[in-house]
Amino acid sequence: MSNDLIQLYSGRILELAADIPHLGRLPNPQGSAKRRSPLCGSTVTVDVALKDGRVETFAQDVKACALGQAAASVMGRALAGRSLAEVEAARDALRAMLKEGGPVPAAPFEGFEVLLPARDYRNRHASILLPLEAAAEAMAKATETA
Repeated sequence: MSNDLIQLYSGRILELAADIPHLGRLPNPQGSAKRRSPLCGSTVTVDVALKDGRVETFAQDVKACALGQAAASVMGRALAGRSLAEVEAARDALRAMLKEGGPVPAAPFEGFEVLLPARDYRNRHASILLPLEAAAEAMAKATETA
């Protein structure tokens, strides 16, 4: 394996991938969304329940590569209590970090810094973005039905 790939799959990324919080599905979500990366086949499904426009509880079903799992792990630690605007801002910041060299997303999503080495691997960006994309979509659906 090249040194670049070894750096990409760092110990911290593998630790995060092995410890994803809020795994599973909610029995009665207010909103649910499944996102899939056509390139690698990774999928992430996020279920949410909101209270006063903020994530009260959520669950995620993650079938992704180590980078997608690490992203789900970072998101899983930060999503509770967030508004749709905050999640959309984190999603947009993560996309800009990966694709445009932008800064790391603001707190509480600063844990995405661990994925900075993935900037150079465009074919991995879609799976890294899946968790936040699915969460934002699920929250938008929950907001529509509220």
